[in-house]
Amino acid sequence: MPSPVSSIRNLGPAFEQACARAGIHSAEELRELGADAAYARLIEAGTRPHFIGYYVLVMGLQGRPWNDCKGDEKKALRARFDRIKAGTKTAPVSKLVAELDAVGVRVSAADLTPEG
Repeated sequence: MPSPVSSIRNLGPAFEQACARAGIHSAEELRELGADAAYARLIEAGTRPHFIGYYVLVMGLQGRPWNDCKGDEKKALRARFDRIKAGTKTAPVSKLVAELDAVGVRVSAADLTPEG
């Protein structure tokens, strides 16, 4: 029987729900994907990228406390996080935004602001 994502150190129910939205339904699947691929899937599924969330995941998969990451190791993880974030397409805010993106049309907030 598969283990819940929340059985991994540092990962609670909210992270488990985010994983489910990304199609990751067990601790075994999360371990098999690894931190980088799993975090990319979380971003693609709509999770807002956040460095602390990423390194909590990395530390959890290593069986370490979330705050055990320091110094050069933390700098290296930040570089990995930045690469994942830059290389991952985020989920659209809504179906309308996705459709506008598909045809290459996007209205910015500045376009909606009346000139004074």
